[in-house]
Amino acid sequence: MEKVLVTGATGFIGLHCIDQLLNQGYAVNGSLRSPKRKDEIFNALKNKNTPTENLNLFIFNLTEDDGWDEGMQGCDYLLHIASPLSVQAHDDDFFVKPAVAGVKRAFKYAKKHNIKKVVLTSSVAAIIETDEDKEYFDETDWSDLECRKINSYAKSKTLAEKAAWDFVNEHGNPFELAVINPALVTGPSLTGDLGESNKAIEMVVTGKMPVAIPMQFGFVDVRDVAAAHILAMQNASSNGERFALSEKDLSYKEIAKILRDKGFKKAPKISVSLWVAKFLANFNKELKITVPFMGKVRSLSKSSKAKDVLGWNPRPAEESILDVANQIKEMGLIK
Repeated sequence: MEKVLVTGATGFIGLHCIDQLLNQGYAVNGSLRSPKRKDEIFNALKNKNTPTENLNLFIFNLTEDDGWDEGMQGCDYLLHIASPLSVQAHDDDFFVKPAVAGVKRAFKYAKKHNIKKVVLTSSVAAIIETDEDKEYFDETDWSDLECRKINSYAKSKTLAEKAAWDFVNEHGNPFELAVINPALVTGPSLTGDLGESNKAIEMVVTGKMPVAIPMQFGFVDVRDVAAAHILAMQNASSNGERFALSEKDLSYKEIAKILRDKGFKKAPKISVSLWVAKFLANFNKELKITVPFMGKVRSLSKSSKAKDVLGWNPRPAEESILDVANQIKEMGLIK
């Protein structure tokens, strides 16, 4: 039985990867920072009737060596997913240092333990952040670290991914590497923690975003992101490749309509212009978080590479949005 180490076991994407790996017959080691969350993982998987007898959890983190040897022992593959994510934090110390240190540390131990292949979770944030006057991006593009408006999260993803490619090149390709670059990841959480990226939907469905602002994202379901990681792990054609994942672009106006049409009445009915949205953000903390992204058009080329190379077949973004909206409703968060 092949064994996979998944870092960030309590994370939104990480736990979905563990769920799918166990159901496909792999043994899994998972990393987490606090032993207090072990029961949360096992309970979430048991609630899905996912077998857990081949799951072992280990305590270690991105910035210290302790625990990595034990977690990596006997593994054939590494899915390195753990990385800092927060919509509230905005500084390099929170994002960049642990993300880059985590990649270097994970890859050091992957080399030591003769891991066959690593699949790294990056982001479209490592692709689309540039001052260049363009709207459409693909896997050949890289975010510009000198870009005037680049944020710390995008810096962290860009620098961490560059560190990954540099490592395999400098060490003579000690293992195969593939990288997954998802757009905004939505969909149902396996625990009571909705995850940071689902806040884009939570703000709309709960009425915290009173008007639809001029902003759009590429959307992709968390279950399909997990599937892409595993397909990349299994498929030799992914070796040395990046895969940008986005099912489709949707604006907040379109998201609000999708939700209202399904009975979520707190989704906004009114759309506003860019200057009005920026003015209103002075009085609404949820809107203020979105200001750096307002008015931008940054589109991926329909994830054709993932479909062609991996056989990836994502579900519609609308389905993903409604699934998480229904979970938010079941959690009693719509007042």
